[in-house]
Order: sequence, then C-alpha cells, then structure tokens
Amino acid sequence: MCRLLDVRRQGYYEHHKRGETQRQYRERLRIQHVKNVFYEHRRIYGARRIVAELTRQGIRIDRKQVRRIMLLEGLIPVTCRRRVNTTNSNHHLGVFPNLLKPGVLPESPNKVWVSDMTYIRTDEGWQYLCTVLDLFSRRVVGFALSKRIDRHLAIAAFENALKNRRPGKGYIFHSDRGCQYAASDFRTAVANAGGRQSMSAAGNPYDNACAESFFKTLKIEWLENKHFQTREQVSRAVNEYLLYYNRVRLHSSLDYLPPVEYEMYHFDRPVAS
Repeated sequence: MCRLLDVRRQGYYEHHKRGETQRQYRERLRIQHVKNVFYEHRRIYGARRIVAELTRQGIRIDRKQVRRIMLLEGLIPVTCRRRVNTTNSNHHLGVFPNLLKPGVLPESPNKVWVSDMTYIRTDEGWQYLCTVLDLFSRRVVGFALSKRIDRHLAIAAFENALKNRRPGKGYIFHSDRGCQYAASDFRTAVANAGGRQSMSAAGNPYDNACAESFFKTLKIEWLENKHFQTREQVSRAVNEYLLYYNRVRLHSSLDYLPPVEYEMYHFDRPVAS
C-alpha cells in the first residue's frame, strides 16, 4: 500500500501511532454539532439558522463551513410547496382600507395583529385553521380550528387572542378581504374590543405577507408528508408546532431569536400569552 501510494513506511506507522489529529478531531466535532442541530429541529434549519443556533450555544462556525458539511453529509432541509388560495373576496360586504404603511413595523407588541386562514387535509375531511399574529414579534397570539371556514372560526381565533393578550384600544387588526373578516359579526367583535380593522388592497398579497408566510412555514416544516386520519391529530400537531414556533424556532427577521425571547429582550418582562 505504501509503495502504491508512494508513502514512506515510517511515515505511515508514525501517523497510525499518533491516531486522530487535532484538526480531524475539530472537524468531527463540527460535523456532529451541525447534524445535531439539523435533526433536533426536524430537518427544518438551513445553514443560516444552524449557524445562529450554534452561536447561541457558544460554538463558533461560519456559514461556508456549515454549507460544506451539509453538502458532504447529505443534509437537505425541507423545501417549498405550492400555495393554494383560500380567500373568498367575491362578496358584497363592506371592506376596510389598508392602515398599514409599507415597510413600517410596530415598535411594541399589541399594536398590529395580522390574521389569515388555511386548511389541512384529514381522512375525516378538511380541518381549517385561523391564526392571529402580533406583527411586532411574529408571535402567534391566538388561533382556532374548525371543520368549517366561516366567520365563527375567525371570531374564535380573535377571541382567543384577546384572552391571551388583552390589548389596549386603538390596535390594528389586519387581514385579507375574505368574507369571514368582512362579516358584521366579526366587525362588531373587533369594534367592541377597541380595535380598528384593516384589509389588504385588492390583488395585493404582500400586504398580509407575514400571516401567509406563517402558514407556508407551518406546512413545510411540520405538516409536509404527514397523513392525518382525524381532525384531532391535526389539532395536536398544530398545538405542538405553535409551542415550538413561539418559544424555540429562530426567526431571521428577529435577529435569530424566537418570538417569546424577542419580546423579553425588548421589554423587562414578557407580554402575557
């Protein structure tokens, strides 16, 4: 073997006697750290979030090293899926103007809430999910599940958010122009709670991008390739993910902090939820 590789025998035996070098040891540790984060977060994190998580653990590593390790080890994060529109804006109900200013984010919690709806397939039929997010921290502050996508679902999610956060008067509740949010029952609920409704401009999905982005994240990271026999299984999966999303998952838009930690970082005490 030494003759074939043109290596001195003495050098081979010395290397064999020394065992693993410091460089090899550090590389093995780096690979293990990257794999640990990748699989602990269910193959969700790409290179940027892996670097952020390892930095939080006091482990120094750059993005190029992580990408190289992921390529060598075949660590491929879950990918995007096609989005299906669930908004029914073909109605004759009154709509509200868009109160959100492009590129302007709230400076504290409970100033702007955003909401949207999606659906999840089960053997029992569709299970619909409505969420309410605080635009300041991207935290899910309220949600509701139902087998019907109607105004009662929107009201249940809104009331759940009110119970969790108890905002002051004058906050903005932003949504698309769906009939559920334009219904008189829902309008009354928001008005009675001191809120002001705001709706996305017609044909402009970017106005409510934060709420829509959450559903894409939920389905890609948690629900993709899962088969649910019952609606109860969906409820358990959604509850599990919301706990992870609010308290563990790192957000690039929040300086790679989870929503709960982001709120604690900006305020002496966390906002109730």
